[in-house]
Amino acid sequence: MSNTKDNWQSKKSGSCWQIIFAQNENYDEIFTEFLEEYFEVVSCNYNDDGTEQYVAYQNNHFNEQDFIQQAKQRNINLPPYKKEYLESQNWLKDYVIEFAPVEVEDFLIYGIHEKQAPKTDKLALKIYAATAFGSSHPTTQSCLRAISWLNKNNLEHRKILDVGTGSGILSLAAAKLWPDAKIIAVDIDEEAVWVTRQNALDNNLQNQLDVEVSDGYNSELIKNNAPYDIIFSNILARPLIEMAPNLYKSLKQGGYCVLSGFVDEQVDWVIGAHEKQGLKLIKMFEFENWRAAIMEK
Repeated sequence: MSNTKDNWQSKKSGSCWQIIFAQNENYDEIFTEFLEEYFEVVSCNYNDDGTEQYVAYQNNHFNEQDFIQQAKQRNINLPPYKKEYLESQNWLKDYVIEFAPVEVEDFLIYGIHEKQAPKTDKLALKIYAATAFGSSHPTTQSCLRAISWLNKNNLEHRKILDVGTGSGILSLAAAKLWPDAKIIAVDIDEEAVWVTRQNALDNNLQNQLDVEVSDGYNSELIKNNAPYDIIFSNILARPLIEMAPNLYKSLKQGGYCVLSGFVDEQVDWVIGAHEKQGLKLIKMFEFENWRAAIMEK
């Protein structure tokens, strides 16, 4: 674990390249997946006019020609972008992790750069916002609203699974809200797993979370602890649909799932795939063009 941490931090030290892409009303999913795979860190800014703007960061070994070539190989038409070299001793700390505290329903999310926790009567979570967390992302906020809704309706929550946990924000929120819950959080990305573990430690929630690398539901940890009272899956439309059968198998009868990461035009596609498995739509949350759904088995 310490070696993983040291290697991860060393990649983020020093200066970096910042690549800012042109604003767009609806970026293609293939393009955004490519950015996530290629760059060290990717963030998305959501503007008042409904457009999105992606900003990517790469260490000082960024090869622009390789980036363009790999995009061509995937038939991706890159939008206009500008690049800038940022001088720094630690580019992640200086340019990426700072974000304003965000209040959503029962929760207040703030960054580790804050010298002290903001005053609040909500459940406060301190987050190391590295590669996989955007506190202002519509899907994150909608999922937090969904978790609050589940709590207000007194639904069973003893065993929870978070597939595609990212920085662990949903798992941490559930652990903070339900101290008696046992939560399994998985992600295909080793870096996301480390970030989730670190965030759990920073919030003294490590005893409630088991975190490990898993490609979807293909983990012995997941299988050995099924079925679950609640499953979170805040990813993208395509993997949500592909994993719908495994979600259904892993969810207990009468259990609930929170699905997010899809836009308005994909609602019928995503919800329909889960209804075919036998799930029923209970509630939909809307934030800009993004959607989150609560479904029941």
